[in-house]
Amino acid sequence: MDFELTNAPRRFFYELTQIPHGSYNEKAVSDWLVRFAKERGLNYVQDDMWNVVIYKPGSAGCEDSAPLLLQAHMDMVCEANKGTEHDFERDPLKLEVVDGWLTAKGTTLGADDGTGVAYMLSILDDPDLPHPPLECCFTVQEEIGLCGALHLKADYFHAKRMVCLDGGGEVSTCTTSSGGTRVDASFSSALVPNTDPCYHLFVGGLAGGHSGGEIHKEKGNSNVIAVRFLQEMRLAGIPVKVISLSGGLKDNAIPRECDAVFASNADADKIREVFEKTLSSVKTELEFSDAGFFARLESADTAEESFSAEDSGRLLSYLYLAPNGFQHRSMAIEGLTVTSLNLGVLRTEKGTFKATHSLRSAMASGIGDLVNKLSTLADLFGYSLSLRSAYPGWNYSPVSDMRDKLAKALRRADDAELQCVATHGGNECGVFNSLGVEDIVTYGPIAQFIHTPDERLDLASFDRSYKVLTELVKECI
Repeated sequence: MDFELTNAPRRFFYELTQIPHGSYNEKAVSDWLVRFAKERGLNYVQDDMWNVVIYKPGSAGCEDSAPLLLQAHMDMVCEANKGTEHDFERDPLKLEVVDGWLTAKGTTLGADDGTGVAYMLSILDDPDLPHPPLECCFTVQEEIGLCGALHLKADYFHAKRMVCLDGGGEVSTCTTSSGGTRVDASFSSALVPNTDPCYHLFVGGLAGGHSGGEIHKEKGNSNVIAVRFLQEMRLAGIPVKVISLSGGLKDNAIPRECDAVFASNADADKIREVFEKTLSSVKTELEFSDAGFFARLESADTAEESFSAEDSGRLLSYLYLAPNGFQHRSMAIEGLTVTSLNLGVLRTEKGTFKATHSLRSAMASGIGDLVNKLSTLADLFGYSLSLRSAYPGWNYSPVSDMRDKLAKALRRADDAELQCVATHGGNECGVFNSLGVEDIVTYGPIAQFIHTPDERLDLASFDRSYKVLTELVKECI
């Protein structure tokens, strides 16, 4: 079945899918949005990152209403099935409809967040919809770290209330999200000659998962577990000289595997005994939360150099004592993690060891406290710390006029009750909150399998959700 362009949101979504718009490749879409504004005589801003804000005065009789900010990001995640020939920098998406779901043949669809872009253009293009003054913001590079939103200037906006259209579920809205930062910890030292026997420790079988949505489930962290094996050997009187530690792929993913290579002149049977004791303990601890865990200890080829035993002790002690995982939960929202951190990546280069922590909290003070703890440990054990990729959180507010308005609009247009959800992940709402937007809701249609080639959009929900959104806009007059 062909994608029937029976209404404005469908038409604008189709046009968007014909313009390549992966992260870092948004200029063509940004220019398309600017042409849209020019053709309709609307004021706009296009900044040097290609973010676009389009302004529309209030409809007749609504000119003096409080302004409303609508927002979505224009970039999409570009993933294709193996064997699919598609150039995401040049080729349009090939759309098809299967049982009421819109998909792209062999690739991601970009419903995240093309639906929000299409909704805003439809509202801006509607001459009959009553509305307050509108500020429609289209951001870039959301999928790689909220980069476009973090580049925006507060003086682009006058609105104190906002609808973030990077939401989903049709009957739900998000009420809070975490801010965060990455902390890179490094330890450097001259290596020493090594003639001691070497061992390879491998930790694997863990489930892993996103450090925002999965961190509260007490899953095993392969990096933390590998360090524990080595530190418990040291505490049992076994000399340990670190040769390499390598674990994890991304700082925001709970690591599933870790390789450690170390040297020791201790009795091999003693090393094996402590290894088996630690293995048994960790298996018991993870029996119900991460039952696939396993670890192996094998002989390895002798390495010519290693960190000294003293430096290895400092290197491992920082990692062993550093806080990790779930830290604090919300007392206002059941089941919501407020603060956490994830030791996501370990890497060893010649004479330098690097670890990356991903910190999350809905409160800036939560991030600050974790940074202070890591800094204190770094000072004690000779590490250097640096911070990067910081983004603000959006703390929960029990009172929200915009939530009340969305609930009314949903009941009127969809005969449904609004469901409030909270996330420990990050989103652009925290950035806009930091720019002075006080009351925020998120909204969007039902989509599934986002960020994968199986991504699909429920077309009936896409149509219904737009009606809800227009009702919400009218509620804001």
